[in-house]
Amino acid sequence: MTTMTAEATAVAVRLESVTKAYGAVRALDDVTWTFPRGGFTAVMGPSGSGKSTFLHCASGLERPSTGAVRIGGTDLGRLGEAKLTRLRRERIGFVFQAFNLVPSMDVEQNITLPLRLGGTEPDPAWLDEVVRRVGLADRLRHRPAELSGGQQQRAAVARALITRPEVVFADEPTGALDPRTAREVLRLLREAADLTGQTVVLVTHDPLAAATADSVLFLSGGRIVDEVRDPSVAAVMNRWETL
Repeated sequence: MTTMTAEATAVAVRLESVTKAYGAVRALDDVTWTFPRGGFTAVMGPSGSGKSTFLHCASGLERPSTGAVRIGGTDLGRLGEAKLTRLRRERIGFVFQAFNLVPSMDVEQNITLPLRLGGTEPDPAWLDEVVRRVGLADRLRHRPAELSGGQQQRAAVARALITRPEVVFADEPTGALDPRTAREVLRLLREAADLTGQTVVLVTHDPLAAATADSVLFLSGGRIVDEVRDPSVAAVMNRWETL
């Protein structure tokens, strides 16, 4: 096995000297980091620290001004827009604070939408497994307006998992949820890493959510300033207070 192949196997996402500028403002400033395959990492920082920009660049939603981003062994900067869109659809799952479900579609149609956009049919066994995990087997024919906020977010998590993505990026997925429902969503993300080996990157401002992860990255001024491994809520809060 070559060094590049071995690295692509062990590393899910790599950022190399990534900078993202909006005019004179550097939202990210020379960020280098690797996310191990199958790991669960939380990203925290004060408002304006670059958290969302970090996620957008790492996931291919935005292109960095300078530097490189790789998903596995694929350099996103070498892909045209059509190939980049296909990569995001097939190899990356997204969960956002806004559920982004299609109002006119029922739950099953929303969950399987990424597959149908790619021209493929869902694997019935995997669809059943995902639906069972998120606890929506009795809601598949309901439309989003007929669901609670927590059920809509669980449907969004199912949609992110249905393509068996290598990486799941979650941007404040519990921000609009009550504490009990937030714990359910975090459990689903934790299971994605533990049961099916997906890499999870969670942007959050909640120390309780961050403590679910294997490690927590802290951003300030567009740079990674610290990492806390095996985090406790107390450790996360203590580090947060010093940013």
